[in-house]
Amino acid sequence: MHRVGSAGSNGGSVRTRKEKKLTYVLNDTNDSKHCAGINCLDVLKSSVSNDQNYLFTGSRDGTLKRWAFDEDATFCSATFESHVDWVNDATLAGESTLVSCSSDTTVKTWDGLSDGVCTRTLRQHSDYVTCLAVAAKNSNVVASGGLGGEVFIWDIEAALSPVTKPNDANEDSSSSNGANGPVTSLRTVGSSNNISVQSSPSHGYTPTIAKGHKESVYALAMNDTGSMLVSGGTEKVLRVWDPRTGSKSMKLRGHTDNVRVLLLDSTGRFCLSGSSDSMIRLWDLGQQRCLHTYAVHTDSVWALACTPSFSHVYSGGRDQCLYLTDLATRESVLLCTKEHPIQQLALQDNSIWVATTDSSVERWPAEVQSPQKIFQRGGSFLAGNLSFNRARVSLEGLNPPPAYKEPSIIVPGTHPIVQHEILNNKRQILSKDAAGAVKLWDITRGVVVQDYGKISFEEKKEELFEMVSIPSWFTVDTRLGCLSVHLETPQCFSAEMYSADLKVSGRPEDDKINLARETLKGLLGHWLAKKKHKPKPQVLSSGDTLSVKDTKKNQSASKNEDSSAASDPVYPPFEFSSVSPPSIITEGSQGGPWRKKITEFTGTEDEKDFPLWCLDAVLNNRLPPRENTKLSFFLHPCEGSTVQVVTLGKLSAPRILRVHKVTNYVVEKMVLDNPLDSLAIDAASVSGGQPQPLFAGNGLLQSGLKSWQKLRPSIEILCNNQVLSPDMSLATVRAYIWKKPEDLILNYRVAIAR
Repeated sequence: MHRVGSAGSNGGSVRTRKEKKLTYVLNDTNDSKHCAGINCLDVLKSSVSNDQNYLFTGSRDGTLKRWAFDEDATFCSATFESHVDWVNDATLAGESTLVSCSSDTTVKTWDGLSDGVCTRTLRQHSDYVTCLAVAAKNSNVVASGGLGGEVFIWDIEAALSPVTKPNDANEDSSSSNGANGPVTSLRTVGSSNNISVQSSPSHGYTPTIAKGHKESVYALAMNDTGSMLVSGGTEKVLRVWDPRTGSKSMKLRGHTDNVRVLLLDSTGRFCLSGSSDSMIRLWDLGQQRCLHTYAVHTDSVWALACTPSFSHVYSGGRDQCLYLTDLATRESVLLCTKEHPIQQLALQDNSIWVATTDSSVERWPAEVQSPQKIFQRGGSFLAGNLSFNRARVSLEGLNPPPAYKEPSIIVPGTHPIVQHEILNNKRQILSKDAAGAVKLWDITRGVVVQDYGKISFEEKKEELFEMVSIPSWFTVDTRLGCLSVHLETPQCFSAEMYSADLKVSGRPEDDKINLARETLKGLLGHWLAKKKHKPKPQVLSSGDTLSVKDTKKNQSASKNEDSSAASDPVYPPFEFSSVSPPSIITEGSQGGPWRKKITEFTGTEDEKDFPLWCLDAVLNNRLPPRENTKLSFFLHPCEGSTVQVVTLGKLSAPRILRVHKVTNYVVEKMVLDNPLDSLAIDAASVSGGQPQPLFAGNGLLQSGLKSWQKLRPSIEILCNNQVLSPDMSLATVRAYIWKKPEDLILNYRVAIAR
């Protein structure tokens, strides 16, 4: 605590560069379930996977999973984690290459039969990548489209050519350069719809561009040989391309709303499209016209799957219904109804996998080999060609019962978090999931402290209210279905607590702990442990030799770094679980954003992978300058009190300073013959004086009882005529008792006997 001069200091500096943030994603279950809606799925047949069938799913939680299944059971055999936002589409190319695209603007390739190895990240898109298409008989050809109106056609074999950097950090980016991987650059294209593929000056790979979309692309389809590509989106038209050159061959009109899904037959002559206008259309690309329109759904059509002969189509969408339609006779039947909108479909033998906005996936009977068996059950209707007819039938309750009531297999997920509240202690978050279950999280340990079950979220929030004021040092969102905690410098370093309040033993009573730094240490604990055991390379220029003296110097520096890390352990309130470890999302100086579990670090990551401010805090205990860590206040005797005036000016102290410290200050001023001007633990006066040690006169700070229990005389501190608890911080008093923008005013008096 020290006096504040009459002239304020305005030493704040303006940050001209936006620093990269670090995010960690919490999950209270093991890694075997999705925790958000399933956007995409694909099936790997047993012929290429050692007699084992696999289902691949991509979710809004940012991960992909591989499921092994037999007739009546499934289990998660791998999680593919690298995307930092929703996975929007995924498809299998060739025998085992998995290709995915995401709202993080990237396309990634994976070894589908591995334990989750990302083989390449392709960074050409400028906006969300929404859809993929692959040529069944020419699996090297993959197309990607997105919200930027861009459509790229990739030669996967060329894009996967060896690069120097290992693991999923292999980048193909128009914005990176150097030894990070090949440089690719997109050439400027004129008004023509044609494009010539130009390679960049380096050994990098550049995809073919199909240029012509003026708005977002939502759907792509390709024929088996990769000689024809169809795209659709918010322009309500179908565009047909030659993916080998990127040239546009035709444009088809008919839909009255966004085109959401496309299918091509194996030859590339016939195309099926589903739209937000609720209609399914069958097109003859040879004749460049629409052959039939099917009014089956009452809302947007988002998913289509066709029998191998292209004679029947399975369709689903926003109306939560799965239909089977005979394209020749127009006969339709309701297969099943869901509780959530249907996102994507995948056929497997005589069944169909259904992905919805829910986190679970289901397999339903489909009679893919002989769909007529379903029509023989009855309940079919004739699909009209006017959408309002189907809407009218639905409103009148004339829909036939579904052919199937229960799925044959359910792959369960966990319910996504739909509501959350950061508690006043700024270390706990109350969450509510889609099923109504309420949980209390400790974000500095990444664990669920209490699962309350299905109770009132608002009532529990009021019950957990604490009258405490701590600066907001993180932000949270639930976009991925779980809690994502964001740390940004310098704001994240604004919150401190006394080690005693965190129950950290072996530290002085007035020792302060920075919450963000200790959280970062906990998150990077596995990385630090592996880093210490990594041999440090000794790089020499040509012709140089390393002297014995230099060797000893390097060994000494290494020992000092290791001992420094060992003397700065992770405290128990910041130890993260290894059973369900959080994932980190961040980026360093090269390569773009990435995501990885904290237990999977190798110890080789450095400033190319982590933000420099993060490494500075963890390795060097170097924190950026922080603002508003101090609080100004006046200290006066209570009106009518006979106690002496101990100070006339304005005082300044750390925001977390407890009221009992103010009490100590008053008592020391009253009882000492030559009282000290400052009793601050760590604060120097504005004029530049050095911090004064806390004076322990009259045994005020002897060990044992709390200091305010030993005060002589007995003084109490008030604000707004309310006696303050000795444990209250100045920030809490200002926020909940003072409640005014002006400087805080505290009063003191001799305690009244009660």
